[in-house]
Amino acid sequence: MEKQLHLNLLASKPPMAGLQSGSKLRMGPGRKRDFSPLSWSQYFETMEDVEILPFCSVKPSFTPLYTFRIYSSGSHGPVLMLLHGGGHSALSWAVFTSVICSRINCRVVAMDLRGHGDTKVKNPDDLSAETMAKDVGKVVEVLYGENPPPIMIIGHSMGGAIAVHTAASNHVPSLLGLCVIDVVEGTAMDALNSMQNFLRGRPKTFKSVENAIEWSVKSGQIRNVESARVSMVGQVKKCEEPLSSPGVPKSISEGITEEEEEEEEEGGESNHKRKKEDDQEIKKECLYTWRIELSKTEKYWEGWFKGLSSLFLTCSVPKLLLLAGVDRLDKDLTIGQMQGRFQMQVLPQCGHAVHEDAPEKVADALATFMVRHRFTEFKEGFP
Repeated sequence: MEKQLHLNLLASKPPMAGLQSGSKLRMGPGRKRDFSPLSWSQYFETMEDVEILPFCSVKPSFTPLYTFRIYSSGSHGPVLMLLHGGGHSALSWAVFTSVICSRINCRVVAMDLRGHGDTKVKNPDDLSAETMAKDVGKVVEVLYGENPPPIMIIGHSMGGAIAVHTAASNHVPSLLGLCVIDVVEGTAMDALNSMQNFLRGRPKTFKSVENAIEWSVKSGQIRNVESARVSMVGQVKKCEEPLSSPGVPKSISEGITEEEEEEEEEGGESNHKRKKEDDQEIKKECLYTWRIELSKTEKYWEGWFKGLSSLFLTCSVPKLLLLAGVDRLDKDLTIGQMQGRFQMQVLPQCGHAVHEDAPEKVADALATFMVRHRFTEFKEGFP
């Protein structure tokens, strides 16, 4: 989704035509891919809700003000704090987590940021960089107390911006390193004006989670089918309003038709009658929609990215920048990279969701970076 936020195009090919309701997305005849959802438990070891109690000077309060959903793996080594992009959830790190844990000794904590996934906070609409950076610090404090282990923050897109703000504000005192994935101030700021048009072009509802997964893959938003099958579960939810009420948008499922189904539906009146019956059946079913309306967060977009390059360069810890293309590098980062102020690696043939499209390449780059800086060691038997 946030690919548009940076370059307004996909890395190797544009999204397929037919992303809006009413258009048809085809698959090759006789070949059906599995778009069924996958469980988080196949990739993470534990799932829990971290509760943060409000401070009260008179008497203690036991009503949680914030409840952050986190997924974890690993028992020893430095902690990798994973922050997802806008509209995504911690589940976008699922496949990457299983890969990185097989390469180095580490612990992984992936959290749903406020307004995203299954996190519940008192004011979910406050998505300012300052607020979300403080959220990360609070979760770390609840998890590890006053003596947290060495922590490396890794963020993708919006999450990368929040990672930089968190590091620059010293919300994580035991910060070991910083990794930012495919977010650069210059290209991000240039793309903000077209973001609303992109969001309006997305389907507003899906017939099922399977349809949402299928759309994400066929539109090129997530190029790794396995990752899409676990990641999209955290991006959509069941519609709350009745489908019979006015204003409910049509489902993308009406536009996704297999070739073999089309062949069966040839024939004038019968075809029209069958289409009408299908429409009535869709209305009876529960549709799915996006968990967060990103269009309503526009007032925070500039705050996420403005001044990001300077903040990134001023962070004193070792830094790694992973990009899907070298054309994303702006002037400040180009100069900083030439001065050796951070390590950069370009991973070609990936879309914006680099860690989902190529989790092995991202894990290899990160593992090599951490071992080189002696943050951890490769696991025994790993070359």
